Amino acid sequence: MTLRTWIAAERRSERRRLWRAGGCAASVAAASVLLLALSGWFLTAAALAGGAGIVAAQAFNYMLPSAAIRLLAIVRTGARYGERLASHGAAFGALARLRPALYRAITAAPPQVALALGRGEATARLIGDVDAVEWRFVRLSGPWGAVAAIMAGAALTLLGGWPAMVATLACAGGVLALTLQGARRLEQPGRAVQRATGALREEVAMLGSAAAELRCFALEDWAAARVAAASDRLAEAQIRQAAVAARFEALHATGVAVAAASALMLSLDAGAPVAALAALAAAMTVDGLAPILRASIERGRLREAEARLDAVFDAAAEPRPAVGAPGQPTLVLDGDRCMPGSRIALTGPSGCGKTTLIEGLLGLHPLGSGRIGIDGRDAADLPPATLRALFAWAPQEAMLIAGTVRDNLHMADPHATEDRLWQALHDAALDTVVRALPEGLDTWLGDDGARLSGGERRRLSLARAYLGDAPWLLLDEPGEGLDADVAAEVARRLAARLERTGQGMILVSHRPVLSALCERQWAADDASRRSAA
Repeated sequence: MTLRTWIAAERRSERRRLWRAGGCAASVAAASVLLLALSGWFLTAAALAGGAGIVAAQAFNYMLPSAAIRLLAIVRTGARYGERLASHGAAFGALARLRPALYRAITAAPPQVALALGRGEATARLIGDVDAVEWRFVRLSGPWGAVAAIMAGAALTLLGGWPAMVATLACAGGVLALTLQGARRLEQPGRAVQRATGALREEVAMLGSAAAELRCFALEDWAAARVAAASDRLAEAQIRQAAVAARFEALHATGVAVAAASALMLSLDAGAPVAALAALAAAMTVDGLAPILRASIERGRLREAEARLDAVFDAAAEPRPAVGAPGQPTLVLDGDRCMPGSRIALTGPSGCGKTTLIEGLLGLHPLGSGRIGIDGRDAADLPPATLRALFAWAPQEAMLIAGTVRDNLHMADPHATEDRLWQALHDAALDTVVRALPEGLDTWLGDDGARLSGGERRRLSLARAYLGDAPWLLLDEPGEGLDADVAAEVARRLAARLERTGQGMILVSHRPVLSALCERQWAADDASRRSAA
């Protein structure tokens, strides 16, 4: 699914609200033209009647025009509220579905695409680019208002004569033509603003994640200079966009003035009240094109946002076979057949690619063809969803979300019962620590589990893997950062868990007490394997 097909589908699903928004926009535009035109006629006619003497003033009907003006003001206000309610309702409904779809696309994208997105860049896609797409929905009612303004303006300026109507339509058509032609000149500055915004968010996110290190090495000024440079690039792009946008605004203002002056001069023969009516109607006709003008100003940002989002959706749409995950799969690792429940130590010197191989089994990195088989199928050909159903992972870097203990455990199983949560914590030798926390499972841990020590974060990540309910465990250095006694307890409880559940395990560990649990070895750096027995 591409972004364009998604937008087309959302427009169909939100068509009722979009029609209401279009109808309200047309009502706003028509009421605005009628309101100002009638006000101009009324004020001019009233002034002339007052100047003609007391008899003419008393004969002038003030009540009917003033009531009509009040009614039009109420209609315009109500229609504007209705337009915004309907258009933003459609936009927010669509965007509420786009963000989860985009997140799923990022997770389903090939590793080289998904892992290339830093925190800031992913945030820019999920927030900045998606917000830009909001304009596509909010501004869909703009053409309705423009058409209504032109129709109402043509009817009213015709009261001043054909020349006045033709001049008004010519001004409106000229403004539209120049706007559409000039929109191409505005596209590149708008794209540059969107790119610079994403780059600034990426810079702030990257440096913010290393805030402690930056302070320790006295690099605050260096980091501030990098953020300032990215901010300056954004400001320069915004200035260039504003300069071009100002020309559009000047074009619009000039069109309003020329239309009003032309209609006034060409309708003088119809009398001063009608001339005032035609002039203000002409001005509001051209002013009714403002939504199209604003959409043109935002066109570059929207095109860049769509291109950036399309890159993610296109990458996630790569054809891969939909293969169901076997219940208890047999693995073939470099030709070595490993039955369900096997315990395998992944070995090799530092830097040889053990972690990369582990992450490849989860679809986070490309796997070499022919190296790993799963029940007779090449793992390199299996989609990430199939691989992730087979393996529960405790990564080398224990990443936790800013939330409670329960929140972090529920990442693996949102429906896990209290008993299952405590069993997983027990198996990870963390249950005593959690029971001692002020609110137990509901204790807030802070950003990346800041309330816990490094070893406790690692054991919480291990407990989360135990909740994954997968036939194989992938454990990457689960004993790192643990003292000897705690590592021994983790190993003892892991052995008991494997016996109880029958799960298989692929383990990376430099702790002998953990690697001793494995019955065979798998070399990450070559095809040699040897039995540990």
